Amino acid sequence: MIVADTNLIAYLNVAGERSSQAEQAFRKDPDWVAPFLWRSEFRNVLALYLRKGHLSLEGAREFMDAALDLMSGQEYDLASSHVLGLATESVCSAYDCEFVALAQNLGVRLVTVDKRILREFPSAAVSLDSYVAE
Repeated sequence: MIVADTNLIAYLNVAGERSSQAEQAFRKDPDWVAPFLWRSEFRNVLALYLRKGHLSLEGAREFMDAALDLMSGQEYDLASSHVLGLATESVCSAYDCEFVALAQNLGVRLVTVDKRILREFPSAAVSLDSYVAE
């Protein structure tokens, strides 16, 4: 099991430059979990693609449905005190700290490309590059 950040979920569901790595990570361990927050962040990613004309509304809906299917039953709610504590101890946003908190709660690694998270929480987070190379 790994905690997949929103970018990793997006890379797996929306074709792009890191999709191949996301597929490798999924083959390595298909048991991905995330805080419920991933949904809003993923919608924001899709909104960006919509605004740039890279996706149609129907395409965005299909990607959202596929991602929801992937993460069904794999989502967690987190204690605000834990998330806020991590945000206070770091320069990361509370949004990012939700993913870190989940990794800490479950005793698994957060796979991410976010340099700030990797720098601030090296014991909880691993880069996508390192994870697929292991």
